[in-house]
Amino acid sequence: MTEFYTPYTGNSPVFLVVGSKGWIGGMLANELEKAGANVTRSLTRFEDRAAVLSEIEKVKPTHVLNCAGVTGRPNVDWCEDNKQATIRSNVIGTLNLIDICYLNNIHLTNFATGCIYQYDDAHPMGSGKGFTEEDPANFDGSYYSKTKAQVELILREYPNVLNLRLRMPVSDELHPRNFVTKIAKYERVVDIPNSNTLLYDLLPASIAMAKANLTGVFNFTNPGAISHNEVLSLYKKHVKPDFTWKNFSLEEQAKVIKAGRSNCELDTTKLEAALAKLGITIPEVHVAYDSMFQRMAKGEGLKSNDEF
Repeated sequence: MTEFYTPYTGNSPVFLVVGSKGWIGGMLANELEKAGANVTRSLTRFEDRAAVLSEIEKVKPTHVLNCAGVTGRPNVDWCEDNKQATIRSNVIGTLNLIDICYLNNIHLTNFATGCIYQYDDAHPMGSGKGFTEEDPANFDGSYYSKTKAQVELILREYPNVLNLRLRMPVSDELHPRNFVTKIAKYERVVDIPNSNTLLYDLLPASIAMAKANLTGVFNFTNPGAISHNEVLSLYKKHVKPDFTWKNFSLEEQAKVIKAGRSNCELDTTKLEAALAKLGITIPEVHVAYDSMFQRMAKGEGLKSNDEF
């Protein structure tokens, strides 16, 4: 085991996907397999140090992609009543895996969250001024976000880690974890602009960033911010013409949820610059959503058992 990190420079990367039974982890593993990559889907619980060490020795990955963790079912309110389980996964498990990878000279990509901010006087809603990777977290209204913000402070000390801050992830299929699926099923929704991660655009980018051995913290969303009403209007336009919805205020929302919700725009300047060097361009969020719903309307990537 080493106490320093030297990036892999070979031409035959070996990937280990942790959390591959989950929504994003499964899609990531599928993407790698489709590309013919040497990829293994992890079978261990990442808080089990002995099991992780054994699997690392067996697989000998050059790159680990961590999509494991708990967000709660049906939502982050679960974490308010299950704080120890949340710590065990989002804190102990994540840091355990990162530390093992560091000691074994392995690059680790951590799929994290940008839900650690809320609009403030320096970043007003609708101003277009997003939070950067260096801005301190200012939102701890949910226990989920609180644990994620604390872990990010610690993992910054590990030179082998690429930490990607996703927000309200969206796929081309109406999976139950998809942000669009969630808000389309709610009786009422707030209407606030937020940064979103459209996985069609960003999952391939994450693989490219891992292969390039990029490290550090990156806001991992499409550029710009889009409101709930704008998302649902595009859904109605392209996918379900008879769809209707109702709005309510943040104050009304607070009466029916246990934990607060992060609302913010993330600055993607750092991400766009890094991806440009890799020959990748990420579409602005409104453009990305319009393209995604057009693909969805054509049945591209939409599973029949996920329709609603």
